[in-house]
Amino acid sequence: MAALRTARVDDAMEIARLAGELGYPLGVAAMEDRLRAILPLPQHHVTVAQDGNGGLLGWIAIERRLTLESGERIEIVGLVVDAAARGTGIGRALVADGERWAHAQGFESIGVRSNVARERSHPFYENLGYARVKTQHVYRKVLK
Repeated sequence: MAALRTARVDDAMEIARLAGELGYPLGVAAMEDRLRAILPLPQHHVTVAQDGNGGLLGWIAIERRLTLESGERIEIVGLVVDAAARGTGIGRALVADGERWAHAQGFESIGVRSNVARERSHPFYENLGYARVKTQHVYRKVLK
């Protein structure tokens, strides 16, 4: 099993590689910039699963959010496990780590959004006790 630990800026190359597997290709320098911005913030929690050789097998990013309409909540904003390591329990371990962090923050629930195209993720979350509570459309406009 992989060892879980807090992400570091020097994990940028591996985190970016895994983000690419999720469909979000990103250069190492950009990921380093994001990690430098996010890691010091107390409302963010990023954990990686490291193999015995120092490579990463997965990561999870969790955020504590405050919105006007629903107040404060915790949400998993990113989770990826290396394709070669899926089904080995790494995803479950990362989610459990996120749940512990949410509980330590004083929350009794945690949410996650999963794209309808990610069909394998839906039973994964349901098997962990997550219930589907909403379906929505996401809109984006390019500002010129």
